[in-house]
Amino acid sequence: MVNTVNRELVLSHFQIAPLLKARGQEKIVVETSLDLGLSTTVAELTEAGMYFPAYPLLKLSWDDAAKIVRNENACYALTPDGIEKIQTFSELTNRAYSLCPTPTAPTMLVAGFPMHRIKESDPYSSALAMVKTLSPVRGSLLDTCTGLGYTAIQAARTARHVITIELDPAAQKIARQNPWSQALFDNLVIAQRMGDALEIVPTFDDSTFDCILHDPPTMSLAGDLYSGTFYVELYRVLKRGGKLFHYVGDPATRFGANTTRGVVQRLKSAGFRSIKPAPRAFGVLASKPG
Repeated sequence: MVNTVNRELVLSHFQIAPLLKARGQEKIVVETSLDLGLSTTVAELTEAGMYFPAYPLLKLSWDDAAKIVRNENACYALTPDGIEKIQTFSELTNRAYSLCPTPTAPTMLVAGFPMHRIKESDPYSSALAMVKTLSPVRGSLLDTCTGLGYTAIQAARTARHVITIELDPAAQKIARQNPWSQALFDNLVIAQRMGDALEIVPTFDDSTFDCILHDPPTMSLAGDLYSGTFYVELYRVLKRGGKLFHYVGDPATRFGANTTRGVVQRLKSAGFRSIKPAPRAFGVLASKPG
């Protein structure tokens, strides 16, 4: 059993549905996860609900368990007072944020839009695919849009320094409650900047970063992050010979193909060269001439 004392205790239907099944089979002791699959712990099943020997102050009633299973698009924090849906509302953007489970790492819903690939992939694997397009990741990396921090966490495995930018405190609040995001706050390689990337990136010196990972929300939510003006700034802060990965969405769809064409044209106008499709990562790879 892995110690999860320092992690947020979070449940979804993926963890609870098997426990309801085990109850129907009249099992008394089963293994489950209280951190969305990162580790396991023991649950004792009783008439009143389930108890966790590693957390004597916590219990989950069968009514709350049923509620979790009914809501397949929500994650719930487990507290001594019961369960609480992990969600918030942004006063900055007037959008709802929530943590949405998958069989592995959760995604974040912003105004109902998932912020990661969840079809034919999963959020953590897609983050790894984006970072791999920049391999080898060394030196200093700029991650323009933190979200749940998966790309920053992956990049920090090999980069000397990672700077990641998050616009909305509401998104950071969700990340703090996500067990899969904890390295974002614990890893000293990662430095977080709160604010608008459109305003923060111009404050960096020329040629600051060895590579840039640009994974913006969909264009309907963050159109300025797809602008030629912003690409000029990304070009300026990238070192000569440095690489940029830009997530654009599924190139096999009409929307993805159209977005990719516009992105490639504006990247060329900003000075980027060797612009190549990276279909496995749903984006394009570009470089700054050496």
